[in-house]
Amino acid sequence: MQEELANPELAAVEIDEMSRSDVIMKGVLAAGAVYGLSMVGPFLRQALAQSGSGDVDILNFALTLEYLEAAFYDEAKSRVSANQEIMSTIDLVGKDEAEHVAGLTAAIKQLGGTPVQAPKVKFPYSNTDQFLKLAITFEDTGVSAYNGAGPMLKSKKLLATAGSIVQVEARHAGAIRLLAGESPSPDAFDPSLNQDEVLAAVKPFVQS
Repeated sequence: MQEELANPELAAVEIDEMSRSDVIMKGVLAAGAVYGLSMVGPFLRQALAQSGSGDVDILNFALTLEYLEAAFYDEAKSRVSANQEIMSTIDLVGKDEAEHVAGLTAAIKQLGGTPVQAPKVKFPYSNTDQFLKLAITFEDTGVSAYNGAGPMLKSKKLLATAGSIVQVEARHAGAIRLLAGESPSPDAFDPSLNQDEVLAAVKPFVQS
């Protein structure tokens, strides 16, 4: 089955379910695993629209994503053994993700909401090359997820905040691609597929 997936490493990421945001995150990872990252945004828009989520719920989803990325880079500081350039990038990106967590947490509290707790996660890589590949995929997933969630926000101020985060996520992806010897911007546009096809394909991966 994994040979047929667009991003099999996403299908292997383990998230211990704790909240509705974790369930949606599993769907996002499944959408990216099955059809590629260009379908994360459409899947997420559909999921948020069906759940009738308000700004706090959308921010809690974004917070779950940032928890995932922050944990990924924090763990990599001791798990990855690589050259100074890669380790410095891990440290820099990890600090950015931690700041995203803090900023989203503060925004949720300012809206009178309760921030979700960080889920327990497990990341599937065993060497530096696999780490870099998964890092690229995570950052691309983040960009696609923010692009999908952003238009659902009612507050223009929060939309601006999400826009400022997604730009940083895109820079992360480009920087890590360069470390992996890849083009920082391989395509001018991402292809997309029918939402019904994607939802049908990811349904077996998501348990609510």
